[in-house]
Amino acid sequence: MMLVSRYRPVLLLQYLLIIVDLFMNSFTELLRFQNVILLVLYVIQDFCLVFAVIIIFLLFFSTFIFQAGLVSILVSKFKVAISVTFIYFGLCVALHVWTMRLRWDNVDRYIWDNTGYHILYACQRIAAVLYYYFYKRTALKLGEPHFYTDSEWIQKEFERRR
Repeated sequence: MMLVSRYRPVLLLQYLLIIVDLFMNSFTELLRFQNVILLVLYVIQDFCLVFAVIIIFLLFFSTFIFQAGLVSILVSKFKVAISVTFIYFGLCVALHVWTMRLRWDNVDRYIWDNTGYHILYACQRIAAVLYYYFYKRTALKLGEPHFYTDSEWIQKEFERRR
C-alpha cells in the first residue's frame, strides 16, 4: 500500500507541475521579449509535461495491479487520462514549434492573422483544461489504497476480462 507520507510529496510535485504548465499557458505570450526566453519557457513546459507522464507511469508501476501482471485493468481504468495527456503533449509541441517558427525573425510580429494557428491554439487550450482535470483525477485516484493491495474488485475485474 502506498503510504501517505510517501504519496504526499509525489502529489505535491504533480500539483506543482500542473501549476507550472498553467502558468506557462497563461503568461508566455507576455514574456516574449526575446526568442531565447520564449524558447526556454517552451522547453521547460514540455519538460514538465514529460516529467508529469513519467511520474504517473512510475505510480502505475508501483501498483499491485501492475506488479501482478494485470496491466490491462490499469490501462482500461486510465485510458482516457493517458490519451488526453499524449494528445495535449503533441498539441503543445506543435504549438510551440509553430509559434517559434512564426516569431523567430521578429518577436513583435503579429501572428494572429493565421487561421490554422488560431485553430491549433484553441485546440491546445481546450486540451489543457482536459489535461488538468484528468491528470489531477488520475493523481488522486492512484493514491487510493485499493490499487496497492490484492482486493476483491481486482479479482472481479480479472474474472470479467477472462
